[in-house]
Amino acid sequence: MADPIIQRLEAIIAERRSASSDSSYVAKLSARGRARIAQKIGEEGVETVIAAIKDDGPGVISESADLIFHLLVLLADMGLTWDQLLAELDAREGTSGIAEKASRPKE
Repeated sequence: MADPIIQRLEAIIAERRSASSDSSYVAKLSARGRARIAQKIGEEGVETVIAAIKDDGPGVISESADLIFHLLVLLADMGLTWDQLLAELDAREGTSGIAEKASRPKE
């Protein structure tokens, strides 16, 4: 089960996706489409990396929060949930990262 803050954010995101783009960042971002939402995840990921390289702990926390928020927006856009993500992590528990990667289909 998701953390209460994640549950609240999922509910807020679900509500705001259908709000006016003039009054809601989530609605504005959602209206721009999945590619833009995904781009925001990339931007926030890069900003998190930059903060980490600079050894900026508060920056990593702030950028990670942005990253997770935008990931939640993407999950909502795709009809997916944080609990599904947690279930995937739970299924991987105890599996070596090397073994998990080797089990993926070859491209």
